Amino acid sequence: MNLRNGNQNHHLQFEDEKVVQRILQGDVGMFEILIRRYNPFLYKIGKTYGFSHQDIEDLMQDCYLSIYKNLEQFQERSSFKTWIAKIMLHLCYRNKQKSERMKNAISEEQSFFMSRKNEPFSQDGALVNKELGTILDEAIQGIPLNLRKVFVMREINGLNTTETANLLQITESNVKVRLSRAKEILRHKIGANYLPEELLDYHYSFCSPMVQKVMEKTVRQAKN
Repeated sequence: MNLRNGNQNHHLQFEDEKVVQRILQGDVGMFEILIRRYNPFLYKIGKTYGFSHQDIEDLMQDCYLSIYKNLEQFQERSSFKTWIAKIMLHLCYRNKQKSERMKNAISEEQSFFMSRKNEPFSQDGALVNKELGTILDEAIQGIPLNLRKVFVMREINGLNTTETANLLQITESNVKVRLSRAKEILRHKIGANYLPEELLDYHYSFCSPMVQKVMEKTVRQAKN
């Protein structure tokens, strides 16, 4: 199933729960809708941890395969968006811990960031605005991780206070306090020249290759 042609816009209007039902009924091709819909969302979560572009794409692939494998376990007590965010956060945390053990990091934040700040995004990274990379490295990565996660979920990925609190397992009051602190830090670093949704963006040129790689693995998994 290729949504790049034909009725792509029509299909993208399906609610998440309806898409999940169709997939569980055997329409594996519908999984492409979820990949295209949540590529930017998952990418921004990965960027929260300071990973390189390639590392984030690897984590996104792992996340999508885990989502597909465990799709029957999705319960509509929470939104699908929150459910997949928990999976991506778990993968990021596990990868972060693994990296730190390998590098015997002196500082959780500084050592991980310094080891990557001069790496290129990849050959495709030339398509990413150079200014955006500077903002990410110097401003977003300068926020403490506990504040950064709240900022990304609320201001960049658009979750509400309750969803963010449930996802990060903190109180709604803590969400508000941490968000306020994060904004104050960013205000000093980048001013008011950028909208939150413009930060940590997943360039559209990366979307279709990600869809193709995940769908190939998903189809093979469905046949086994």
